[in-house]
Amino acid sequence: MNDSTIAAVATPTGAGGIGIIRISGQNALPIASHIFRRSHSSISNPEDKDSADIASFKSHHLYHGYIVDPENRRVVDEVLLAVMLAPHSYTREDVVEIQAHSGSVVLRSILDLVLKHGAAIAGPGEFTKRAYINGRIDLTQAEAVIDIINARTNKSLEIATTLIKGEMQLCIERISDCLFNFLAEINAAIDFPEEVEEIINVDRITDVFQNNIINTIKELIGQYDNGHILRDGIKLVIVGKPNVGKSSLMNCLIKKERSIVTAVPGTTRDLIEESFSLSGMPVIIADTAGLHDTDDPVEVIGINKAKDCIDCSDLILFIIDGGSVLTHEDHEIFKMINTRNSILVINKSDLFSDRHKVNTPDSWRKMPGVEISALYSRGLDELKDLIVKISLGENSFDPQAVIIPNLRHKLILDRCLVSLCSAVDGLNRGLPLELIAIDVKEVVGLLGEITGGSVNNDVIDQIFSRFCIGK
Repeated sequence: MNDSTIAAVATPTGAGGIGIIRISGQNALPIASHIFRRSHSSISNPEDKDSADIASFKSHHLYHGYIVDPENRRVVDEVLLAVMLAPHSYTREDVVEIQAHSGSVVLRSILDLVLKHGAAIAGPGEFTKRAYINGRIDLTQAEAVIDIINARTNKSLEIATTLIKGEMQLCIERISDCLFNFLAEINAAIDFPEEVEEIINVDRITDVFQNNIINTIKELIGQYDNGHILRDGIKLVIVGKPNVGKSSLMNCLIKKERSIVTAVPGTTRDLIEESFSLSGMPVIIADTAGLHDTDDPVEVIGINKAKDCIDCSDLILFIIDGGSVLTHEDHEIFKMINTRNSILVINKSDLFSDRHKVNTPDSWRKMPGVEISALYSRGLDELKDLIVKISLGENSFDPQAVIIPNLRHKLILDRCLVSLCSAVDGLNRGLPLELIAIDVKEVVGLLGEITGGSVNNDVIDQIFSRFCIGK
């Protein structure tokens, strides 16, 4: 662990009410004392003893004063200084936060003074990384920090706060405790082979494994898809030939005029993306260029972008003109997307009566569909419900449950399940206890990778590299 004192701007760049410079490490207070002058001291005297006395700083107190450059006695800003002494701080180190006026010039000037007096610039996520290394949080809680920062809906925030409260850690610890107890029984049986049958009750152990461990892990794995979607959202793409109402539909869904709508076919030539929330689920929606045969080089570029967007989408809204007969272009688009997760959106329902039935081929009937009028915002609620139903399936969200909104966790739990089933199979077949212990120890090690107890440095570095500087 690097014992250097680190510092960084902890608030977003740009003008605002408050900007914060965070300092953490054993020299946080000495550095702050060099450049901070309390409001009752003489600003013109940078050697003022009262303002430079480290002992005068009390933990969890705010001090009003000024940041002063000791070399030229220039006042940089009026600030509040927050002091949090180890171990009662975010990093479990001495932490000082300088609350200044926000602005890139003033914050950079204060940070330069902090670095000049001995601090090193913090790397991405280094403050949270120190909190993890110093034992204040485990790795699941550290990962939840970035999820809280990136949360785009209330439900994704609920998932992240469930993790940051340590619910996942407690669940993993309960499973690990059961496995450690079993390993202790195995060791006892190996030491006293004549008493194996009294120590190892196969029926009891397999029952514990199945009900207390395997079923719990299966439940966590089953919750991954729901948690993943609610955290990361889905990528939704609108496709169709020109002039079927793609841009109008996008504007209706996001409730603002994002795409240009005209009666001229081919208005949209580039990819237009926007984010919105649908029943608590984050959605990234893309309006694409109309798919058709063309020699226009600009349209060709837009169509190629649309095809790339289709390839990486989670759900496709295939929109057709319900007031017109299907064309060759409609059929070609269907061929392109018929193996993908799609919804058939029959637009312009205002142009035909309720008794009118859009004549679509039998092969299209497997695709769930809905009739809408983007012009008059009809059928949009049905479309939204269908999007949510297809995206979430039969899953339900319980904010009190332990959710796995993290692919790293899910993949590790998959491996745990394989080893646990192997251990149970070995017990039932009467394999040597030493072989069964290998599978159980494998699971214990894997669970440690989730909480950080037995994870390698490369994984840790990869996790914290996703953080912003200052967190």
